[in-house]
Amino acid sequence: MSGENESGSPAGERSEAPAGGAEHLNIKVTDNNNEVFFKIKRSTKLEKLMNAFCERQGKSMTSVRFLFEGQRVQPTDTPDTLEMTDGDSLEVHQEQVGGFQA
Repeated sequence: MSGENESGSPAGERSEAPAGGAEHLNIKVTDNNNEVFFKIKRSTKLEKLMNAFCERQGKSMTSVRFLFEGQRVQPTDTPDTLEMTDGDSLEVHQEQVGGFQA
């Protein structure tokens, strides 16, 4: 039984690159009118993606909220912390604040 350890992998190896091991993910961001695709690292804070989307759409970060699988995404979240996989989507919704009518 000398070859027992050869087939198994070290326990810590999987957590670094789950599901395929790609370092980058393609993430779709959609607000019902627009779809924008971003390629980001698993360890990159989603704040970068959120800011880039808002700049492209001419929106303020304070006027929208980002959701992943129905949960609000924080700027400090990363794809790893949310366990996102390649091709996942973020939804963008208008914040419902006060009684302002455009």
